[in-house]
Amino acid sequence: MARPIILSNGELHIGLNTFGLVHDFYYPYVGLENHSAGENLRHKIGIWIDGSVSWLDEDSNWSFEFRYPHEALIGLTIATNKTLGIVLELEDCIATDVSVFLRNIHIINLLPTERDIRLFMHQAFAIGDSRSHTDTAQYLPNSDAILHYRGHRAFVISGQYNNQPFDQHSIGLFGIEGHEGTYKDADDGELSNSVVEHGKVDSVLRFMVHLDAQGSQRVHYWIAAGESTRDALSVHKQVKDDGLVAHMQATAAWWKTWLEPAQSYAAKLPSQQKELFIESIMVLKSQMDNHGAVIASTDTSMLNYSRDTYAYCWPRDGANVIWPLVRMGYTTEPRKFFEFCLRGLHPGGYLMHKYRADGALGSSWHPYVHADGSVSAPIQEDETALVLYVFGEFYQAHKDPEILKQFYKTMVVPMADFLADFIDEGSGLPKPSYDLWEEIYATSTYTVAVTYAALLAASDLATASNDAENAVRWRSAANDIQYAAHKHLYNFERKSLYKNASVKDGLLVKDPTIDASSIFGAYLFGLFAVDSEELTNAVESLKQAFNVTSNTTGLPRYEDDNYRREDGTGVGNWWYITTLWLAQYYIGTGKIDDAMESIDWITSMKMDTGMMAEQINPTSREQISPAPLTWSHAEYVSTMLDTITEPR
Repeated sequence: MARPIILSNGELHIGLNTFGLVHDFYYPYVGLENHSAGENLRHKIGIWIDGSVSWLDEDSNWSFEFRYPHEALIGLTIATNKTLGIVLELEDCIATDVSVFLRNIHIINLLPTERDIRLFMHQAFAIGDSRSHTDTAQYLPNSDAILHYRGHRAFVISGQYNNQPFDQHSIGLFGIEGHEGTYKDADDGELSNSVVEHGKVDSVLRFMVHLDAQGSQRVHYWIAAGESTRDALSVHKQVKDDGLVAHMQATAAWWKTWLEPAQSYAAKLPSQQKELFIESIMVLKSQMDNHGAVIASTDTSMLNYSRDTYAYCWPRDGANVIWPLVRMGYTTEPRKFFEFCLRGLHPGGYLMHKYRADGALGSSWHPYVHADGSVSAPIQEDETALVLYVFGEFYQAHKDPEILKQFYKTMVVPMADFLADFIDEGSGLPKPSYDLWEEIYATSTYTVAVTYAALLAASDLATASNDAENAVRWRSAANDIQYAAHKHLYNFERKSLYKNASVKDGLLVKDPTIDASSIFGAYLFGLFAVDSEELTNAVESLKQAFNVTSNTTGLPRYEDDNYRREDGTGVGNWWYITTLWLAQYYIGTGKIDDAMESIDWITSMKMDTGMMAEQINPTSREQISPAPLTWSHAEYVSTMLDTITEPR
C-alpha cells in the first residue's frame, strides 16, 4: 500500500495510506523507530451515525482523493461517503517548529437535515517497534489528553471541538489476550472512559458533533511527540495555547520560504510540470533526517513481501537526492549529508552498503567472503565515488574555503586514495564490488564511470587545496581507468557496453547483458563522449532490446530483470529512474521533443499527489511500492533542471 501523503519536519515523519490513515510514524529520526509499522497499527478514523459506526478502512462506500494544495508539505485527504451523506476533509501537517502531527478535520453534511454524529479517532503504537508488549497508555485528566509512552518516547494525543476537548475516551489492548482492538468499543457509539492499560495498548477519542442541514464543523486533533513525557506535554500545551491553525499557518510560511530557490527554477518550466516539480522537491526534503541521513523510502509496504524496508540511507541514493539541491543552491541539506557520510566513513576510505538514520550500519546481505573465494569489504564502490563526485560539485558551486577546510583531509583524501588504489592490476579497471543494483559482485560499467568522474573531481579539489601531488596522482588514475574502460567495456558484437567484467581463471570475463545503468552511467559521468560511436550505438541497442519504439513507454533496469516482476513477459518492470535517464540523454543530445514526450509519459504514471514509486508494472500500469521512492523524485527533478540548465 503506497503512501499518497507523507509529512515530515526532519524529526517526526508520518506516512498516510490510501485510506488517509497514519500507517508509518517515525520519531525521533526519519526512517528509524517506526512506532506504527503494520496493518494492525494503522490509526483508524470512524463516524458513528444513524446507529452504527463506519470506519474509513472498512466501509467500501468511502472514496478518497489526495492532494498537496498549498505548495507546502500540508496534505489534503478528501474522504466521501455518499451513502452516509458525509464528507471528511483532512488537512494534515507536521509542524516545522515543534514535533506535532496536526489534523484539521472538516466534517461536511451532504443531507438537507440536521444531524448529530460522533467522530472517533483511534491510535495504536508499538513504541520503539516494540515486540515486548510493554507500552503504557494513560488518560491525563489535567491535560485533557491520552499519553502513550515507553522509555524515552512519549506521545500525547488530544483534540478540540468548539474549543472543548473530546468528551469520551477508551484505553485498552489489541492483538493479545483475545483483544481485537479498543476501537471496537466504539461500535455502540459509546466509550468506556477506561483510564490506563499496559502491554500492547491502543486508545480512542470521541467528539460529539452537531451538523446543520448541509452544514459543516471542524474538529482539531493532534499527536505531540517527545523524548520524555515532559517534552511531549510541553508541545501539547503549545498547541492548546496557540491553536492548531496558528501552527499550520506557521508551517505553510516555513515551506514557502524554504521553497524559494526551487520556485525560481519552477517558473522556467512548462506549466504542466511545475506542480510535480515542487511536489518532488518537498518529497526529497521529507526524506531527510535533521542529522543528515537521506532515506531511500519510508514506505513500510516492503515488509509485506520482504524481510526489511527501504528506510535506510544508501550513500548512493543520498548523493543522487542531494545533487539537484546542490544545483539549485541549497547548502544546509548537502552539508548535513556530507557530515553524515564523514561520520560513517570507514578507516579504509570507503562507505559501507547502507546506514540507519542514527549513523549505525544498516542491515546487509553482502558478505566479506565472495563466491570466487576472494575476501574484500562488502561494499558498492560507486557509493563512495558518487558521494565524492557530488561533494566536488557542491564545492564548485560555492567555492567556500570552509567547505574544504572541513572535508578535504577528513573525507576527500581518504575517499580518493581508496578509489585510486582499488584497481585490478591486470585489467586496469576498479576491483570487483557489488553493483548499484546490489546483486552482482563484479566490476560494473556504472561503477567504472562514476569512479572515473569522482577521481577527476577529487583532482580539482586537490588543486583548490594546493595539493599538487594528489591532483596529479588522482587525475592520472582517472585517465588510466578511462583508457581501460575504452579497451575492455565496449561490446562490438552487440554494439553496447558490457554490464560488468570479472576475472575468472586469469581471464577477464564480460557480461553482455544490456543494462541501462552501464549505458547512462557512461553518459552521465563522461566515461565515453556523448557523441562517441560507442555511446550512440549503445543507446540504440538498448532501445531495440527493450522495444522502445516511442517515447511513451518505460525502461526496465536490464534484460530479463526478474525483481518483483509479475507479468511473465520477460521484459521486466519499468523503472522511473532508468526512464528518466533516457530523457536526460535526449536533453544532452539536443532531442528536447523526445525528452519532453518521455517526461510527460513518466509523470502520467504518478499518483495525484505526485508520488512516484520505484517501479511500474508494464501490463497493469500500477505503481509498485515502495512509494514514494526518493531517488525516483530526485531523477525527475534533475531531469527538469537539465531542461533549463546545463546537464551534468
